[in-house]
Amino acid sequence: MRTYRELFGTPEFTPFFLTSSFQVAGQTVSGLALGTLIYDRTGSPLLSALGMFGPSLAQVVGAAALLSAADRLPPRAATVGLALVFGAATAVQALPGLPLWAAFALLLGPGTLAALGGGVRYGLLNEILSREGYLLGRSVLNMSAGTMQICGFGLGGVLIATLSPRGTLLAGAALYFAAAVVARRGLVRRAPRATGRPSVAETWRTNALLWSSKHRRTVFVALWVPNGLIVGCESLFVPYDPGHAGPLFAFAAFGMLVGDVLTGRLLPRRWRERLAGTLRLLLAVPYLVLLPRPGLPLALAAVALASVGFSAGLLLQEQLMALTPEELSGHALGLHSSGMLTMQGVGAALAGGTAQLTSAPVAMAAMATASVAVTLALAPGLRSAAQASRSTAAATRSSVAVSATRTKRSPAGP
Repeated sequence: MRTYRELFGTPEFTPFFLTSSFQVAGQTVSGLALGTLIYDRTGSPLLSALGMFGPSLAQVVGAAALLSAADRLPPRAATVGLALVFGAATAVQALPGLPLWAAFALLLGPGTLAALGGGVRYGLLNEILSREGYLLGRSVLNMSAGTMQICGFGLGGVLIATLSPRGTLLAGAALYFAAAVVARRGLVRRAPRATGRPSVAETWRTNALLWSSKHRRTVFVALWVPNGLIVGCESLFVPYDPGHAGPLFAFAAFGMLVGDVLTGRLLPRRWRERLAGTLRLLLAVPYLVLLPRPGLPLALAAVALASVGFSAGLLLQEQLMALTPEELSGHALGLHSSGMLTMQGVGAALAGGTAQLTSAPVAMAAMATASVAVTLALAPGLRSAAQASRSTAAATRSSVAVSATRTKRSPAGP
């Protein structure tokens, strides 16, 4: 599957795409509103960063306890139910006089469930599309996320200025409810992908199985840590430049969109593999430009260029799928998603704490330097994992070809 026409011609992909887009828009609008509301109340970069990205920290709980349910729940029902929960929690955040501790407590429950949501969502994507179509489909979802973030941060900034942060939170809740409606009406009712009862023990057993492979471990860490440290940089956009946080977020989303188009659709496979290391470094290096507080145009350009590097995650996900058995794909993708978002929360906390002691530009430079160091340390292991994934993919194609030949040569049945 190599064209967008083929992709959107696939049954169920369009409603799946719209559901994901509404959820990203809801998360974007409500996250900006909550981060702004908390910063206005407290003046704290740390609390503002945690307000926007703190729910990601709770994903570690979901990854440890709930992921076995990702393949054992009916995908449509799980998708609808989770969107309703997220919408209700966002609406409650808009209540006047809500104590700060209660606002943070409301972030933890949906944050924990979001780990399960990632497994359900990307496992369903793997069902709707063939494995060969996963990279293109995921790149389109990332492009949608970038577009929704550009629109969401722009719309969120306008709503905050014209209404209030609380009114903007209600708009975010409405977007979540719209996602639930689209999923209920557009997705087909499917049976769970796996049998058995979900449990904490089963989640731990499968996590341990996935983690037992050296190559998968390296890919997981590469998907989680450098990404999370750079999201820590993004979490400081409000204290870095309170008057232009919306444009900074929008340009970051635009850069991500460009990277996903290039990597998912335009670059041939041989160039994707050659540029993978460069993309991983590009994710962090431009943030060093922000240390001396340049003018807004240069800051916007640096942020956009860095975000092109997020597309390296698509190539790592492709490796992960090649290294993972089909029956564990939903769990593996959920573990990737929850681990990535957890590390984004950790990155936001580290960046916010560093900015509290120093300044936002210094904290951004520190996070970017750490991301580069981790990327360089993982490079040898990733080269080995890429070679192993190519060998696994070649063996799978060979097995399929042999099976097809045997089927053609077998005598016709009665």
